[in-house]
Amino acid sequence: MAKKLYVGGLSYNTTEATLRQAFEAAGTVESATIIIDKMTNRSKGFGFVEMSSDEEAAKAIEMFNGKDLDGRNVTVNEARPMAPRDNR
Repeated sequence: MAKKLYVGGLSYNTTEATLRQAFEAAGTVESATIIIDKMTNRSKGFGFVEMSSDEEAAKAIEMFNGKDLDGRNVTVNEARPMAPRDNR
């Protein structure tokens, strides 16, 4: 089963392709997504990487948490489910 990881502190220059390429060093990447601000069409500085197994996810956390990626130290941990939000 795939394991979703949160990746925070990303450089605004990091693309989904470079994020995927970096995390492939830890194993098979199912998906790599950077969250984009709808108003500015610019990265919000965080994203999600889905690894194909729990072991590969643990390896990715160990390899990248607190390490440099595109000039920024990133935070990598297991993604939590999105909290419910009020309708605006």
